[in-house]
Amino acid sequence: MRRFGLVAVSFISLLSFGHPSFADEYKLLPALAMHGEPKYGEDFKNFDYANPNAPKGGTLKLGATGTFDSLHPFIIRGQPALGLSLGFMSLTYESLMARGWDEPFTLYGLIAKSVEVPDDRSGIIFNLRPEAKWQDGKSITADDVIFSYEALRDHGRPNHRMYYKKVESAEKLDELRVRFLFKRNGDGAIDREMPLIMGLMPILPKHEWEGRDFDQTSLRIPVGSGPYKVSKMEPGRNITYSRDKNYWGQNVPAQKGLHNFDEIRFDYYRDDAISLQAFKSGQYDLRREPDPNKWAVSYDFSAAHDGRVKLESFPHKRTEAINGFILNTRRDLFKDRALREAMGYAFDFGWINRNLFHDLYKRSSSFFPNSELACFGIPEGDELALLKKFSDRLSPEIFSTSVSPPQTDGGEESLRDNLLHAADILKRAGYVMRDGKLYKDMRAVEFEILLSDPVEEKIALQMVRALQRLGISARARTVDSAQYQARLAAFDFDVIVGKWFNSLSPGNEQLLFWGSSAAKQQGSRNYPGIQDPVVDALAAEITAARSRDDLITATRALDRVLMFGRYVIPFYYLGADQIAFWSQLHHPDVTPLYGPIIESWWKNPGF
Repeated sequence: MRRFGLVAVSFISLLSFGHPSFADEYKLLPALAMHGEPKYGEDFKNFDYANPNAPKGGTLKLGATGTFDSLHPFIIRGQPALGLSLGFMSLTYESLMARGWDEPFTLYGLIAKSVEVPDDRSGIIFNLRPEAKWQDGKSITADDVIFSYEALRDHGRPNHRMYYKKVESAEKLDELRVRFLFKRNGDGAIDREMPLIMGLMPILPKHEWEGRDFDQTSLRIPVGSGPYKVSKMEPGRNITYSRDKNYWGQNVPAQKGLHNFDEIRFDYYRDDAISLQAFKSGQYDLRREPDPNKWAVSYDFSAAHDGRVKLESFPHKRTEAINGFILNTRRDLFKDRALREAMGYAFDFGWINRNLFHDLYKRSSSFFPNSELACFGIPEGDELALLKKFSDRLSPEIFSTSVSPPQTDGGEESLRDNLLHAADILKRAGYVMRDGKLYKDMRAVEFEILLSDPVEEKIALQMVRALQRLGISARARTVDSAQYQARLAAFDFDVIVGKWFNSLSPGNEQLLFWGSSAAKQQGSRNYPGIQDPVVDALAAEITAARSRDDLITATRALDRVLMFGRYVIPFYYLGADQIAFWSQLHHPDVTPLYGPIIESWWKNPGF
């Protein structure tokens, strides 16, 4: 009866506002899946990848490279410390709902115990838990939710601004209930991901921010609602979080078995080489090793031999990051697709993989590698039908040829054949070679590859040498992290080595990554400056998908158009997480779909 009453009251109250979707009944739900049904029922006790009996205690010491100068993670200014908010270990701030990491995209109750959503997803009501508290003891209310939405919409990072501008209205229904209604697209459709986007919105305490400038960086100790408080720090060097013994959410099912350490400390190191040596000497406890070369040769030390340090590879099924040389099409030089395509033939993956990475990598041939979302072969079936809608704006080649990047086997002959093909592309596009240099319209083809990590230098220098054989003059330049971030935010670069992380349920972030509007917005992640109405339309198809099959179709079509554009010279991926850790750490037996969740680990009592 209570469930029926909530639904009825919501439905009746909505009718008076005349929104076209209010003919749809709002359904009360404890969890919300992007597509299909949630894995866990209303009475679930904990996620399968969390051990509810894990012991509490000890300090987890982690290493980071670079620096930090802010405890305000919601604006583009400054470099925020790790651990504050959504991202790697969300310790201080929380969202309305918690993500389940063994499903593509499903949210479970956290600050909000339940939600109410109509079938067309034109709105959502969040029902807050009365027991939810800020770390200063004050209750979390609807006013905090609306304040967070407005502050992030108007002053937050580019992704927040883009997402929350899709909200038509935000209304406080009572102290513990908030309703968001969503704008319709130009075609009248609703972005079906928006209820989940709002569920992941970080919630900030209104009373802590009143009278303060949201746009300014700050080292003020934040007041959040999460399981940890900032207890001490040395800006740029280290930060320590202490577990809040009065954490309100410790018995919420989505939190059971997580957050097992009394303290979590991040120590910052100038570069990764120093960080690795610090780990080997026991200065921190756990290290994710993304470099297969280091994994193969740099962990040959006594603690790894005698079992004090464990080396484990955790295969996963998530979409791997797409990384590579990113070509900035805001520069006149890289507006020419023919040049971008030719440059791809100079990347000798076979040689790099064999000589630098012990043949452990696989070549990325998609913006969604290691997943069912990646396009392959030539388009067919539903993907072909979708692409044909845009045939007047797409090259005929996209329907008849593979968009996979050129391959090499590591031998000189293989690279030479690729460079000959690249030279032919350039010649047909009007480029000429004179005295060993390549020209177009009397302008030499030369540019800078901007780097932030010395580890990237070997790959960049290999590319520089190969490009020289085409008459292209490239130079690699490594700068410190602060300068790199400033130039990245302003799109002040020719070529960078960068990456994007995609989930198994891509959505609104695709417009932030590749959308035309984002190309003009400083601080966005549309690093190549892509401005293509077909890309915009296909990204919209993803958010409008009503089934998993529709989502896969739209994502493969978008992937194919992006790959055909040759905006990125893709590198490689592993398909597993390589983690080295000191043996006093333990992890659950179950590894979720997205890979290990460090929040579920624990330490032997006494350490």
